[in-house]
Amino acid sequence: MNNVRPRLTLMNEEQIQEAHRNVLKVLSETGVRVDSPSILQMLERKLGLKSQDRVIKFPSEVVEEAIKSAPKSIDVYDRRGEHKLKLGEDRLRFGVGVTALFYQNPVDETLDIFKRENFRDLVRLGSSLKHYDVISTVGIVRDVKEELGDMYGSLEHIANTTKPLVLLVSDEERFPDVLDMFEHLNGKEVGDKPFVIPYFNPVSPLVMNAGTVDKMKVAIERGLPLIFSNYSMAGASTPLTPAGTLTLLMAELLAGLVISQTIKKGAPILLGMLPVYFDMRTMLNFYDPQSILISVACSEMMKFYGIPHCSTSGSGTGWGMDMIAVDTYWMNTLALLLSNGHLAPFIGDSLGSKSISPTTFVGCHEIIDQALRIHNGFQLDDVNSAVDEIFKVGPGKSFLNQPSTLKNYKNGYYVSGIYPRYSMEKWLEAGAPPARQVLRQKTQDLMSAANAPGEYDEFIAKGEEFIRRKFHDIL
Repeated sequence: MNNVRPRLTLMNEEQIQEAHRNVLKVLSETGVRVDSPSILQMLERKLGLKSQDRVIKFPSEVVEEAIKSAPKSIDVYDRRGEHKLKLGEDRLRFGVGVTALFYQNPVDETLDIFKRENFRDLVRLGSSLKHYDVISTVGIVRDVKEELGDMYGSLEHIANTTKPLVLLVSDEERFPDVLDMFEHLNGKEVGDKPFVIPYFNPVSPLVMNAGTVDKMKVAIERGLPLIFSNYSMAGASTPLTPAGTLTLLMAELLAGLVISQTIKKGAPILLGMLPVYFDMRTMLNFYDPQSILISVACSEMMKFYGIPHCSTSGSGTGWGMDMIAVDTYWMNTLALLLSNGHLAPFIGDSLGSKSISPTTFVGCHEIIDQALRIHNGFQLDDVNSAVDEIFKVGPGKSFLNQPSTLKNYKNGYYVSGIYPRYSMEKWLEAGAPPARQVLRQKTQDLMSAANAPGEYDEFIAKGEEFIRRKFHDIL
């Protein structure tokens, strides 16, 4: 196979080295604040370092050693134990979800609080779409007791798909309980052929908050790979310049890496960042084209370190699956595919990541499908170059009946899974439907057809009994 494929690069080797030196300088001279007493004591004891006012500075050799010890790839399984992904050695993989507070109805795009039934429907929909390799936490359930939102949401998470899960638990006290419930339902330890990847964030700038690092320790001790990714607002929690944001966020990521490798040498970890910009005029954050540049730069730094990369999806900018969202998703999806990222787990949200929409699931899946065709390039060989065929047809004639056409006319070009290819006349005959209406209807059809795994009823019954026994005092 002689495939030609597009590539996107941002920094040359000298610039990558310069960025790395800047990061090491921040870690060794400024340091990070560690708010967990137990983790801070562990770092002091195992690494022989001293802290002052909870701030600990990492010498370059400590950081370099952590980079060396981290695995270069991570094996991920589905819930039934089948190997699905090798993150770090594979192409960019996608997932759907975000910890949304509101649900945007696919019929009329009205907003309501995120409910347990929304979690169920979205997981089933995401699981039915082939390009979503992982299913991330899709929202915070708000129609149950607040203390149990993570439990009921996570129950719907595991019951409605067999695909690997990216797990976000908002209440740090519930994190071990969620893992216990998963083991109870699945009948084995979560670290045995792991299908769960917990997701953790530090607090920018340069704070390793207790909730994050303590949950990291739990995940690592239970044999799980994890995502350590920061969310920041340039101009507020990081410098406004892209280079400044990259430097600070990379310092946080490598601090998290050091902590993970100090907890357990060789602990599997993905590193990444979600860089947005902060508009002081509106007090809102948003994805900027420079956000994508920073994400690409992060991908290149992870390649330099040999560490699997978790990237942003560019979500949260639109008001649903609208033209604003399309612009952002297209830019980000294509840029990250061409820069060879490894995992983009959060797709589907809108309105500053406060809401989530099934139409965004479906619309973004179409974007991914097209972007993958660009990423895959095309074959450049004697057969596909068709030199003999061109000679045979010659100037001014047609290729309609030629072998290359007859062989490829069904799959030689892109056919949308959502939008019919109407002429103007056919579009008018169909009632001149707006594209948004067609997308909404397609989404509803897909949601109606999406089914739960065969274990659904069993898992729900066992999970609800687990929650009743564990939290009878709350219920």
